[in-house]
Amino acid sequence: MSAIWLILTFTGLIVLTFTDPAAVLPTLTAGSGAAANLCITLVASYALWMGFFSLIDKLGITDGLARLLGPITRFLLPSANAKAQKFAAMNFSANILGLGNAATPMGVNTILQLDEGTGMTDDMATFVVISATSLQLVPTTMLSMRASAGSVHPTSVLIPCICATVFSTVLGVIVCKTVAAAKRKNAERKSEKCAFNSIRIAQNAQNGCKKTKAKSK
Repeated sequence: MSAIWLILTFTGLIVLTFTDPAAVLPTLTAGSGAAANLCITLVASYALWMGFFSLIDKLGITDGLARLLGPITRFLLPSANAKAQKFAAMNFSANILGLGNAATPMGVNTILQLDEGTGMTDDMATFVVISATSLQLVPTTMLSMRASAGSVHPTSVLIPCICATVFSTVLGVIVCKTVAAAKRKNAERKSEKCAFNSIRIAQNAQNGCKKTKAKSK
């Protein structure tokens, strides 16, 4: 990914140098300023939501939410521990309400809890797919952006958005569960094959020993 961004940056600079040399330095300065402003905005937003979730966690609300969504999180993330399921429940709730900035910190914490140090697991893949499809029943962020942009009917896309996110999330979960089941069956077949081969080797060795003893007699 770093190499891709490096190529894109240098390609853009080279093209801009030949097309509009005077705009190179102002563009770099403006881009750096915009990036810094974005980082500050994101840090402030994440600090706000992390503080909010810390507050409701101390009040015990997150535990109740985790129990409420327990059957869903256990089905989606069967190998997750209790802490990961609690973070996942908060992430799902924030996404359903269209609060993307609130969902991101909880998503990061969920991945950290799911990480077993062995690479991408089935639960991690499922959670990433759910987060990417972002099931939203009340897309508040999108509606507020449309309203601030001067849309006459900001809620006109509400039903299509709900249908699209529900379909993409359900399809993503089905694909993840299907792939995980296929991987488990493949692992079971390999294990059975290894066990069968081990038994055959042991039997062959035993038969060889019997034949050797018979010849010696």
